[in-house]
Amino acid sequence: MTTATIKTPADLTITPRDRRFGRNTAQQRWWAGGDPFATAFYNALSVTFPRGEAMFIESVRAFRDGVPPKLEKDIRAFVTQEVIHTREHVAFNSRVEDAGYDITFLNHQVDHVMDLIKSRPAIVNLCVTMALEHYTAILAKQFLEDPNAFAKGEGDQVDMWKWHAVEEIEHKGVAYDTWLHATRDWSRIKRWRVKSMLMVLVSINFWKNRYIGMRHLLAQDGITGWKAHRGLIWFLLGNPGTLRKLILPWATYFLPGFHPWNEDDRHLIGKFDSAYEAARTPVTAAA
Repeated sequence: MTTATIKTPADLTITPRDRRFGRNTAQQRWWAGGDPFATAFYNALSVTFPRGEAMFIESVRAFRDGVPPKLEKDIRAFVTQEVIHTREHVAFNSRVEDAGYDITFLNHQVDHVMDLIKSRPAIVNLCVTMALEHYTAILAKQFLEDPNAFAKGEGDQVDMWKWHAVEEIEHKGVAYDTWLHATRDWSRIKRWRVKSMLMVLVSINFWKNRYIGMRHLLAQDGITGWKAHRGLIWFLLGNPGTLRKLILPWATYFLPGFHPWNEDDRHLIGKFDSAYEAARTPVTAAA
């Protein structure tokens, strides 16, 4: 792999910020500004993170041997960030249960997907990680740019999602750069074909499972049938239009020459990073 292949900024530093959120306060049932649909979206998304991020770590680690020194350092920091994210989402998910939700079904959904992933070759898992990291990066950008995201949400819960978003933007190129290293002997067309096919499959399953999970949570609030469908479709495609706003950023993944850092959005990190300065963690442990 030539240095020209990696487009991650040479001066980028990935810095884990060891923060804990919401430990001393009860989480309201509809913590996202009293909106059951927004709450269902973020709760359903959070359930995926503990096992999902463990998979991200293992898929990247599987190909760390022989990577350039800068990428090796970035992988160590990526792993540290993801471990802390896992801890915070485990705590967040416990608060979701404390607020009265049964998330057993959603956990079974995630377990089923993870069991399927374990049966796939390691390079496929890395490609799936790369696709999902693109999702987390473009969602993170939306969370930090949109003043209406988390409007009127509970402070500590909102802070956690914004903290997570900062770090997702910061390490958005790690899985992709690892993939470029792992597939350095592939042709460009083979690399594009595989990553594009898997992105389509990942997207179909991701949104199908999240929609089912959101409906399951809403049913526990007595919101079912056409009311649930109407509210979810409006949240995803209308206002705030979380899914609608992702369509164009998502589509850039299929462009020739795509790289997560083709768009340098580090200004968003700087905008929100000062609150976490005291929690920055040196990365010294091996990945």
